[in-house]
Amino acid sequence: MRHRIAGKQLCVKSAHRRAMLRNLAAGLFEHGQIETTLPKAKAVQRFVEKLITIARTKSLASRRLLVSRLTDRKLFAWVADPNVKDPNKKASAFWDLPAEKDIEFNRYGELRKSPRLVEHVLTKVAPLFANRPGGYTRIIKLDKHRLGDASDLVLLQLVGKEDGPQVSGRKSNRRATADKRTAFAAKIRKAAEKVGA
Repeated sequence: MRHRIAGKQLCVKSAHRRAMLRNLAAGLFEHGQIETTLPKAKAVQRFVEKLITIARTKSLASRRLLVSRLTDRKLFAWVADPNVKDPNKKASAFWDLPAEKDIEFNRYGELRKSPRLVEHVLTKVAPLFANRPGGYTRIIKLDKHRLGDASDLVLLQLVGKEDGPQVSGRKSNRRATADKRTAFAAKIRKAAEKVGA
């Protein structure tokens, strides 16, 4: 029996679960949104919201708590990778890219210097939610399923920097359908006027 044990086990051992939550949270902080399954999204949502609440108070104690709960890895390594020759590669739509001087590679193409995750959470993520008492993330159900086991996929995203009124997993067809109906009705009306005249 699991008396007074909070949280989901997600069918993995505790060390694996802790590492998975840290990696999902780091991906969310880096990209602004992640695509995952619903149980994982619900588990990481609680974890992330507690981290953001800690980060809102900028102090040495909060920095140490974040370092103990997150893996302080380097960020934005995929942005200026010299080995990638894709000019159309876009960064995360959520964050501004760091300056070229903030990212350095050695002669073998390995990342030498880059912004750190904890610093990013304290400087970019926490100020977004300074006046918000909670509810820093949202879960949007997608109409997609994972190929292997057909699990329902969801989008877990940070609230606050959405662009436009349409914030969902896919584009809405309501406007296009309404326009088609209006055009069809106008076409029938013109045909009826020609026949009547």
